[in-house]
Amino acid sequence: MIDPPIAMLAELTHRCPLACPYCSNPQELTAKEEELDTENWVDVFEQAARLGVLQLHLSGGEPASRRDLLELVVAARKAGLYTNLITSGVGLTPKKLEDLDNAGLDHIQLSIQGINAQIADRIGGYKGGFDRKMHIADHIAARAIPLTLNAVMHRENINDLVATMDMAERLGARRIEVACVQFHGWALQNRTALQPTRAQVDRAKDIIKAESEKRMGRLVIDFVPPDYYSDFPKACMGGWGSTGLNVTPNGTVLPCHAAETIPTLTFANVKESSLSEIWYHGSAFNAYRGTDWMPALCQTCTRRDIDFGGCRCQAMALLGDPDAVDPVCKKSPDRPVVDRLVTVESDGLAESNLIYRRM
Repeated sequence: MIDPPIAMLAELTHRCPLACPYCSNPQELTAKEEELDTENWVDVFEQAARLGVLQLHLSGGEPASRRDLLELVVAARKAGLYTNLITSGVGLTPKKLEDLDNAGLDHIQLSIQGINAQIADRIGGYKGGFDRKMHIADHIAARAIPLTLNAVMHRENINDLVATMDMAERLGARRIEVACVQFHGWALQNRTALQPTRAQVDRAKDIIKAESEKRMGRLVIDFVPPDYYSDFPKACMGGWGSTGLNVTPNGTVLPCHAAETIPTLTFANVKESSLSEIWYHGSAFNAYRGTDWMPALCQTCTRRDIDFGGCRCQAMALLGDPDAVDPVCKKSPDRPVVDRLVTVESDGLAESNLIYRRM
């Protein structure tokens, strides 16, 4: 039996003022002219609610690049969806924030690239971006809108973990997601520059444990460690096609954010099929749903129903085979591929200039 999805990520646009080198959006970005219009998105939200979706994450690119963002939030709330805006903060103004708050926006996730302008603007590729983020964060706090800080960590800022958590509390965030760069999409081009060292990761794990206890009751800390240093893969999306779905700017529906990197899959579009039809019967969603697809090693593993075979996109990125055992797993015969990568790219500290992401 296939359960309905709980959450939907609506990637409203790929337009973004930042140029982050760790961007996980696909190599081929969707142009403004190809984006779903307001009417299409409203229909998608209504379909999602009927399908059983509870949480709607409005993302991008930068969702504030859409002039109809307010209309979309109004429509989502009317459909009964919990609305979470995932934003860089650049493009939001106090007036826009006031309008979104009055429309019933439930939550904001604000991304940060560093604890000060020097590193944040360097990583974001946008001069003045840090100051604009801090300005809008003050207004979020003043309006008492629930806030999560999204802190993407990598070699250049992972040593600032404690200061990043201090910032989260100072800004009034109730939660911080400390997510180490996941190497998909554009981020793969900057893996050498961004991959933290093993020593940095080990220290980060100790800090996360200590700070979680220290800040309990004040700040919830979610940690997404680097896959390459793990013994076992994480449960991608809680299991392929089991809890959530993504809708891209042009209406393509994906089982996960990076699924389009798998060339053997065919993806349906909301302009041609209903969300329900795609969720329950779409070939891409059923390709790796459940456990029947798994290689023998995963089928017989005690972690089969814990990590659900790991990440198909990661197997594709590292091995060129989405059906292979996730090479992060220590039981995988391809684990040496990962070990060689982290030895060369992190422990060796090879110098590499950042390749920025421009639309």
